[in-house]
Amino acid sequence: MIHKFLVLCFLLLLSFRSQAQEIEMADKLRADGKIWVVVAVFLVTFAGVVLYLIRLDTKISKLEKEIK
Repeated sequence: MIHKFLVLCFLLLLSFRSQAQEIEMADKLRADGKIWVVVAVFLVTFAGVVLYLIRLDTKISKLEKEIK
């Protein structure tokens, strides 16, 4: 289940990248070198959500086994 979710997220990110348009704010951030801060914050947030979902799935699976 988690593998399907991760593959879906990866494919969605690829599709967003292919549809990206040039935006003035992004150009300004790239010029200032601050785009990497934005990317880092996004990746940390995304990684946190993924880790939370994996942990939640593990706990739910453990509870399901206890009920059976």
